[in-house]
Amino acid sequence: MRIWALAWPIILSNITVPLLGLVDTAVVGHLPDSRYLAGVTLGATLFSFLYWGFGFLRMGTTGLVAQAMGRESDTDVRNLLGQSLIMALVIGSLLIVFASPLITLGLWLLDGSEVATDLAREYAHIRLWSAPAVLANYAILGWFLGQQNSRVTLMILLLTNSVNIVLDLWFVVGLGMTSNGVAWASVIADYSALAFGSYLVLRQLTRLDGHFLRERLLALAAYTALFNVNANLFVRTLGLLFAMAFFTAQGARQGDTVLAANAVLLQFIMLTSYALDGFAHAAESLIGRAYGRQDWQEFAATVRAAARFSLWTAGAAALLFALGGNALIALLTGLEEVRATAAQYLPWMVVMPLIAVWSYLLDGVFIGTTAVREMRNSIFIGLAAYLPIWWLTQGLGNHGLWLAFMLFTLVRSAVLIVYYYFHYHRPYRLNH
Repeated sequence: MRIWALAWPIILSNITVPLLGLVDTAVVGHLPDSRYLAGVTLGATLFSFLYWGFGFLRMGTTGLVAQAMGRESDTDVRNLLGQSLIMALVIGSLLIVFASPLITLGLWLLDGSEVATDLAREYAHIRLWSAPAVLANYAILGWFLGQQNSRVTLMILLLTNSVNIVLDLWFVVGLGMTSNGVAWASVIADYSALAFGSYLVLRQLTRLDGHFLRERLLALAAYTALFNVNANLFVRTLGLLFAMAFFTAQGARQGDTVLAANAVLLQFIMLTSYALDGFAHAAESLIGRAYGRQDWQEFAATVRAAARFSLWTAGAAALLFALGGNALIALLTGLEEVRATAAQYLPWMVVMPLIAVWSYLLDGVFIGTTAVREMRNSIFIGLAAYLPIWWLTQGLGNHGLWLAFMLFTLVRSAVLIVYYYFHYHRPYRLNH
């Protein structure tokens, strides 16, 4: 039950994320001109990709801190926090310095209308001021999760989204601002979360032994482990972003209706991920501690427990999509043509959770053990199957695209299973 105790706050906090998106859309969507909604949508998409790319600051910190907890080294726990925060603040500051070329490149890739792009550029230049806070918050969340404290994740995200929603309404509805008001609301919410997270960090530090070491925080050589882990996670995330962007681009080539139908069905995958991510993140912490202790019995027990919860969830999602998929599609769109098109591809959604569950679960295992090269390799081996299969199945239209994406997920999961067997399962069997 330790898995569930850690997972439920993460699952609940994940659910708050789309709520904020709905409020942003509703607030700006009621302005008299649709260009504001288009601008916010473009800008928010840009930042989703940008900040997702730096998610390694959360993942890498969790795995290394969990292992330090397993070794019962409070000094390492302290210094990993310091290193992660320094790295976050340096990267965040560099993003601000290079704001103009980054935003120009990002908006060029998104290829929106001229009016929407101008508004998105204004939105992005404001939002980028929050980069140091966002990345520092990633490090703080990873640090607490590595110590098996997932409730902090819920507390910080609830605060961030609550402040953001209140300020959205005040700035746009109360003060008459437009897309710039939504951007400033996000910036203030991110720094509010950082202030609250810093308070929680200071409180937690009083409960830890050990001390900060100047040579660990200021010497570049001391960052080797963190750099190695984060670099591989960053490359892995870029590969995953490419797979998603390629899928969206190829859907767009088949027309607006197919693009919209795929966007609706991708929400099914996001819905499943909210729960599966919760169990994967819980596994990171528990497995990292067991790995740090070299306690293979606890390691195996944690993997089995996480697998049970994950498989039950994936099975429930597949059943939900099989029985209620059309109702969910109707809930997500009122356009009859999009509903009918999405329904044609609904069977892919029934199968997807049963295949994707393994990649979520084993990502949690490999982050906990910081075996991130294997995670990186699984993505690029998956891409090596994805692109040729897409090319060979273009005659099948959107079914071919979904088949290619499904096989990408399947290959990625299979590679992680093979790595797991030889790195962890086989050694455990040999020693027991």
